Amino acid sequence: MVDFNLTQDQQQLRDLARSFAADKIRPVSAHHDETGEFPYEVLKEAWKLGLLNTHIPAEYGGLGLGTFEGVLLGEEHAWGCTGISTAMEANTLAEAPVIVAGSDAQKKKYLGRMIDEFLLAAYAVTEPGAGSDVAGIRTTAERRGDRYVINGEKMWITNAGKANWFFVLAKTDRDGGHRGMTGFIVDADSPGIQVSEKLWNMGQRASDTRGITFTDVEVPVENRLGEEGEGFKIAMKAFDKTRPLVASGAVGLARAAMEHAIRYATERRTFGQPIGNHQAIAFMIADMAKDIEAARLLVWQSAWKIDNHQRNTLEAAYAKCFAADMAHRVASDAVQVFGGYGFNTEYPVEKLLRDSKIFQIYEGTSQIQRVIISRTLLGQR
Repeated sequence: MVDFNLTQDQQQLRDLARSFAADKIRPVSAHHDETGEFPYEVLKEAWKLGLLNTHIPAEYGGLGLGTFEGVLLGEEHAWGCTGISTAMEANTLAEAPVIVAGSDAQKKKYLGRMIDEFLLAAYAVTEPGAGSDVAGIRTTAERRGDRYVINGEKMWITNAGKANWFFVLAKTDRDGGHRGMTGFIVDADSPGIQVSEKLWNMGQRASDTRGITFTDVEVPVENRLGEEGEGFKIAMKAFDKTRPLVASGAVGLARAAMEHAIRYATERRTFGQPIGNHQAIAFMIADMAKDIEAARLLVWQSAWKIDNHQRNTLEAAYAKCFAADMAHRVASDAVQVFGGYGFNTEYPVEKLLRDSKIFQIYEGTSQIQRVIISRTLLGQR
């Protein structure tokens, strides 16, 4: 039997996240967008409430929440501000490879510390010349005795300047393609790591995005995740868990844009009546609502499948692709509803449109999601 009812615990979690977004995130959203200041206090408060690191298993001190609970939280946080919610979810992305492939000792050391104190982590995979083409990374890890020496560059790394540790994907076999990649946990204070200045992006400016250079960075063998050559597989397994979370953020942003559009459409009057009474505006809002509902259902399905030990790669691609494209379209239509005011920075939908674009780019572009979908349906590899 299909059941769309949330459990009491799930409802309470969503209510907590909704209150946190309304009381703590949204009031400071514009400030962090304008200044680019990192939202330390917001994230620290989220950590105190248990809204950070929610997927860390209970045996390592965490709540051990499933992906489904994560998407409930993610939608609410993103409703408040996707720049701030991205900074929050960066921990989840970095922790996911450790959760799926880490040894007991690695989990105790690196996941446990995230519970014991307020710390941030970062997922360092993308490079200046390798984004969608993960197999094209050039960062190398050469084994020397009981250590690996890492050299290379990473780019567009969320939380890079604030992280306590990184998940790093590097090549241990230069000619091995995706089978030549290995994952490592790298302490951020390791000698040889240089983090660039914060990058000033179109949107989500509260998020700390930087480049990282690794120069002869030594990493102990015990910090390798899995065996040599398993890094790509580990990274892809992590995406199956995190792409539904990113898609839920797109749903949250779209929901916020629609709510602003509805409010404005009932207040703004033309030709003697609210603009929402005009079919041109009413139909735009109707399309927003139906597409948000459809995206949420795709997100819930992809989260449910992986929580029930079923492969969700295809469903996660459906959710990520549809929700990302939908959010950008809904935010653009919200600007249109506001007319000239929507183009002005004093009104909230301008920021939402800028923030929405990255959903079509990070954690696998919308085009890459279509590649995954089409290859799966056509039986290709």
